[in-house]
Amino acid sequence: MIRLEKRPQPSRAWVFATPVLAVLLTMFVGGILFAALGQNPFATIRTIFFDPLFSEFAWFYRPQLLIKGAPLVLIAIGLSFGFRAGIWNIGAEGQYIIGALCGAAVGLAFYPTESVIIFPLMVVAGALGGFAWAMIPGVLKVRFGTNEILVSLMLVYVAEQLLASMALGALRNPDGMGFPGSRNLAQYDSATSWISRSAGMHWGVITAFIAVIVAYIALSRHIFGFNVRLSGQSPRAARFAGVNPARLILICMGLSGGLAGMAGLFEIAGPAGQVSIDFNVGYGFTAIIVAFLGRLHPVGILLAGGLMALTYIGGEIAQSNLGLPLAAIQLLQGMLLFFLLAVDVLTNYRIRIGKGEPA
Repeated sequence: MIRLEKRPQPSRAWVFATPVLAVLLTMFVGGILFAALGQNPFATIRTIFFDPLFSEFAWFYRPQLLIKGAPLVLIAIGLSFGFRAGIWNIGAEGQYIIGALCGAAVGLAFYPTESVIIFPLMVVAGALGGFAWAMIPGVLKVRFGTNEILVSLMLVYVAEQLLASMALGALRNPDGMGFPGSRNLAQYDSATSWISRSAGMHWGVITAFIAVIVAYIALSRHIFGFNVRLSGQSPRAARFAGVNPARLILICMGLSGGLAGMAGLFEIAGPAGQVSIDFNVGYGFTAIIVAFLGRLHPVGILLAGGLMALTYIGGEIAQSNLGLPLAAIQLLQGMLLFFLLAVDVLTNYRIRIGKGEPA
């Protein structure tokens, strides 16, 4: 008989081992999936996880890791504060879109003026846009007790409709001959986030690294981080310690929304380049996987963001070289979270084989 036995305290060894085991299980089950699709499982796994780093064209793919990983890390860092405190912001994708729209609107309003203050204003506008969008579920939860999961998620679809409206209306390129989409911000020197395209470096990458450092200090060395951890582990004890639950909800929601909005701005002013109907590619949802795969720890999120970026790039290579369908790559990414949550049970429980204890 196989049963689970509660551990006296969570296993620190399994805390670090579960992400590694989840990745290995994803590779194994993914290989079975690819074999069922008629692909060589070993060649496909190598293409996705190793070719972007070690193939003859790795010099081209490695900078893409920074481009794909930066928004994932930046959004996941913001989400991790709320998740640690038991505040579930699932709508980072919407905050990412609104931040991009607000920042792009500021940049396009100044076009074609050349000034060093335009891009900083765009960053502030992007952060404020994401912050304001996150405050909607935050305020509704504090004031009326609504479920922040449902409200933040539903606002994603509202943001997507606003994106389509702006791409076809107010922000559409007047010189674009009627085609949807704004001017290319990446070609507007005062509004671009690019630092070095060949190296894959833009201001979003630098901001993501800064966010990791600041989050690590805040969570491990500051009273705010203590309040966040305490609220997540024991809300009642947090109240006795003087933590204001309403204030903490608003701070965590605003922080995650602001970072998601900045990620959207950096993306639309750099790699994406313009406001378009299909601008959003699911970074806000994928960042949830990154946050949990990184154990809600800043350094872990940095590593998990790199791994998820690797699956994005490797997946694109597999699609072009092996004819693998996009749905298979998305399923592989979803497996990471599934196996992480499944294996995470071993952190708090141990497996026992034998007869159960008599009642």
